[in-house]
Amino acid sequence: MPVYEYYCPSCKSRFERLQPMRAMQDMAPCTECDTPSRRVLSVFAAVSRSSEGFDTPLGGGGGCACGGNCSCSM
Repeated sequence: MPVYEYYCPSCKSRFERLQPMRAMQDMAPCTECDTPSRRVLSVFAAVSRSSEGFDTPLGGGGGCACGGNCSCSM
């Protein structure tokens, strides 16, 4: 089962929840205030640190659905 990220409009908290894929569009109760909350796009970043101390992005996706810099309209 995937982990989905949610945002609470009431208390402004973000939380994660393990949900079956069939429930990916369902609202989830906030873990802080129990307000129904919508799923948000999770953005992950992966970097590799060189021996010189420089960070290099892995995969080049940048977290955008199109693989670019999130300037797309997806």
